[in-house]
Amino acid sequence: MVDLRVRVLSRTPGRRGQPLPYAVRRLLQALPLVALIAVLNFSWLRLAPGDLADVMAGEAGAATPEYLAALRHQFGTDQPVALQFLAYLNRIVHLDLGWSFRYNESVLHLIIGRLPATALLMVGALVIALLFGCVAGTVAAVSRHRWIDIAVSVLATLGFATPLFWLGLMLMVLFSAHLHWLPAGGMSTPGLVATGWARISDIGAHMVLPVFCLSAYYVAIYARLMRASVLEVAGLDFVRTARAKGVSRLVTIVSHVVPNALLPIVTMTALQFGTLFSGSVAIETVFSWPGLGQLALDAVSSRDLNLLLGILFFSSVLVLVVNLAADLAYGWFDPRIEVQR
Repeated sequence: MVDLRVRVLSRTPGRRGQPLPYAVRRLLQALPLVALIAVLNFSWLRLAPGDLADVMAGEAGAATPEYLAALRHQFGTDQPVALQFLAYLNRIVHLDLGWSFRYNESVLHLIIGRLPATALLMVGALVIALLFGCVAGTVAAVSRHRWIDIAVSVLATLGFATPLFWLGLMLMVLFSAHLHWLPAGGMSTPGLVATGWARISDIGAHMVLPVFCLSAYYVAIYARLMRASVLEVAGLDFVRTARAKGVSRLVTIVSHVVPNALLPIVTMTALQFGTLFSGSVAIETVFSWPGLGQLALDAVSSRDLNLLLGILFFSSVLVLVVNLAADLAYGWFDPRIEVQR
């Protein structure tokens, strides 16, 4: 029998010549990428015209050159770009994302304050997408060329092709404006002072439309990917061997086919996490959801570069951490993949 175990080795020695743990090695390998992300974010944003001083002058209606110069000196944008970049790197090294002059608050505090809302939206959408997508893809693969398979394929194609902002607007018109079943936007009812289950139910009612809208696209992706993966695994030798030993079809699918078919789903989830975050920007804008996406949009419109740099850097690091978690999860889904510790 061919040994299918995959050993991930490293030549980087730890103490007494022993290899470092896999998670530590991956974190060390990610450090140059984090530095590159910081450089690219700073460089790209500096190419955009205008700054916070121009926006504040426009809001005031007029401003003298002296006032603009004083604002730029206060914000530090009158310094050479090289000095601004070195100051930015120094803040990153000290885990300081800077100060938002627009909100007059620390960028890190702003991100932490908005992160729970975005996490609630993204985790809810991801759980629904994984659950319904994997189930739909498995059922479609088992019922290949039948009406269930055709229905899942048609719905997946529609979900894949429908723009998220348009779907959000249509859901809002139907369920909020006409049926009055669900709130149109926000995270909670304005003026409502509630605690316990009353507050949870209120937030849950506001979550229904944005979570469903955000998950629709990813349900379609996971359903199509899971269908293809189940069909591929179902034709392998170990599945035929299990059936030849008398294992029932249901047990074979649940115990042998599905766990092995989930590996591409894990990979796709890690790769799509950044796309999920960018999709939440449109959803948070449509439904007035007070998360990081809405905060990033406000930072763009107000030219708050410190805030925008902080959000971009934080989200980039978050995507790297999710990809690391996906790599570590491979060994749990497939015991043949062995990580050398």
